[in-house]
Amino acid sequence: MKPPIAKCLPHAHEIHGDIREDDFYWLKDRTNSEVIQYLEDENRYYDEVMHPLKEQTEQIYQSMVDRVPDSEVDVPVQHGPYFYYSRLDKDKQYPIYARKKAAGRELLSEALEEVVLDLNELAADGDYLSVTAQRMSTDHHRLAYLENRDGTDRYTVYVKDMETGELLPDRIPDVYIYGSIEWSRCGDYLFYVTVDEHQRPCRLWRHHLGSNVESDELIFEEKDTTFTLFVNKSQMGKFIVVNSNSNTTSEISLIDADSPLSPIQLVDARRDGIKYDVEHWGDDLLILTNEGALNFQLHRCLLDDLRSRVNVVEYHKDRFLQAMYPFKDALLVAGRENGLTQVWKLQDSELVQLTWDEPLYTVSILSDQNYGATEVLLSFESLLTPKTTYSLNLQTGEKLRLQVAPVSGDYDRSRFHQKQVWATAEDGVKVPLTLVYLKDAFDQGTAPLILSGYGSYGANSDPYFSPYRLPLLEKGIVFVTAQVRGGSEMGRSWYEDGKMRNKRNTFTDFIAAANYLIEECYTTPSQMAARGGSAGGLLAGAVANMAGELFQVIVPEVPFVDVVTTMLDTTIPLTTLEWDEWGDPREQGDYFYMKSYSPYDNVETKDYPHMYVTTGLNDPRVGYWEPAKWVARLRELKTDDHVLVLKTNMGAGHFGESGRFNHLKEAAACYAFVLDRLGVGVHLKVPGAVK
Repeated sequence: MKPPIAKCLPHAHEIHGDIREDDFYWLKDRTNSEVIQYLEDENRYYDEVMHPLKEQTEQIYQSMVDRVPDSEVDVPVQHGPYFYYSRLDKDKQYPIYARKKAAGRELLSEALEEVVLDLNELAADGDYLSVTAQRMSTDHHRLAYLENRDGTDRYTVYVKDMETGELLPDRIPDVYIYGSIEWSRCGDYLFYVTVDEHQRPCRLWRHHLGSNVESDELIFEEKDTTFTLFVNKSQMGKFIVVNSNSNTTSEISLIDADSPLSPIQLVDARRDGIKYDVEHWGDDLLILTNEGALNFQLHRCLLDDLRSRVNVVEYHKDRFLQAMYPFKDALLVAGRENGLTQVWKLQDSELVQLTWDEPLYTVSILSDQNYGATEVLLSFESLLTPKTTYSLNLQTGEKLRLQVAPVSGDYDRSRFHQKQVWATAEDGVKVPLTLVYLKDAFDQGTAPLILSGYGSYGANSDPYFSPYRLPLLEKGIVFVTAQVRGGSEMGRSWYEDGKMRNKRNTFTDFIAAANYLIEECYTTPSQMAARGGSAGGLLAGAVANMAGELFQVIVPEVPFVDVVTTMLDTTIPLTTLEWDEWGDPREQGDYFYMKSYSPYDNVETKDYPHMYVTTGLNDPRVGYWEPAKWVARLRELKTDDHVLVLKTNMGAGHFGESGRFNHLKEAAACYAFVLDRLGVGVHLKVPGAVK
């Protein structure tokens, strides 16, 4: 079977005196039967290409399944009289959420389990299921949760009676995927955020339990199309925090959870470029703000005097503060320093950093813990250490290890090595890379290597442990993550230097990382793959155009590759929200800068690596037509005989299949393709010495 060839229908975009030819623009119309036919033809071609790799795919998949523990149970978190947790049995696709009633952690083994929500039972009704948020009422009698069946960002709120197990009649559609539901303290009212026709979360409603949804009251509407609206509960539970956010600006209001019919109270009006967050601590409001402090500083003020603010601690330019966790007896702060996640405890007006035994790690504070807790649960992991839960005694500062996530099969961490190295970017900036590999991987010289990156929205690519990576590591594959600019790994400036008209730094940082790995003899172009998803797919696509010769294979997953066209189309979900990230192409300077790197607009008549591209028909974040158009143009212009496949999930969205085994099948197919192109045999064993 030859690869599908999409027909060319001339279509021109003209703006700023510039014309962009877009012969595959017609693929945007999903109501056109020819569009669906083309996607299905690409899927058939994908199946044919992957058919010879069926055995390899199954072997990789089974090796991953073999790493699934018999049971995975989270450490229970106390809320009032209950301890809440989730568990995942080996033969289940989805987790089971449960609770036990006990006076203390030491009594949990004797307490009876009560199932709160079994996602496996919900999933029995169809092929796709996503449950993203669960909120228990203060009296623990009712559970509100968000459910979706098609992969979009439009979810439905369901309310479960915990005493009867039945669903209440209250069903609320078109609620955003996350950050969108909270209870009043009395449990009689639900506050929720709905999306508009472009799936932008923008309207906050109040629902009286038992009433008709059509009678719900609109509390607040965010009319600025560059902003989104979210809600969350303060740690103490006193306030529902209403957040209006753009990528650069915040505005926060409060709803008294004890007085749900009272009007919302504005904390601080939006001012361009000022980001802030708030928390409630005793009689005070804590405010984390970037005003006059690039890496954020911490203020406090009285609840009845929001203007009189004082510093909690002295600002430190190398310490990036990101979140506050107030408890009755202590204040914890999460953030970054030295390129790593950190947790600090406030002591005598100083932030004292918690210390760890490994040089590379990720640490976080578990969310939704009791304000009155005397122990706080922390999550710790590294590239070699499975997720480990610690209890931090707020009085003594003692850390007690409660649980290490189980790893099925033989796992001897002494066989593997993790390290951090630094590549030098075009402008001389040092870019951190994290590596994990079998200690024997470099015994015979260079090794097959997968280089991943993201670099957008200030999101971080931190070290994490995955048991499903072990089978690939055991084959001698080296996994490397480039922490390129556009993330926040090195602080807020790292983000600022990789967005808007600095965006090309993200791509050149990644290229510098690839060159470093080649120059330092970790790998060679014929042994290296690049991988990135969503905005990381933009990274992978841009690099394919700019330096494709450095890679044997590139994997852009649900890639954002038609940057200019999408950023000009305000009918597409998220477009207006993204102008503060990528720029507004209605402005001439932004337009030409975007055009200079947009993967679709820069496909050339030249050789490209092997490419494995994925998308989802229902994806609201990156329209399926972006990768579809890009693949069609690549097929038209590329001069090589390398394999290019496009896999479209016809029943899901941005996050692919639901269910962990379905995810593993998708991952196994991708790895089978990559390993085949890198010349790595499924049964390869790599002996040798440490690099």
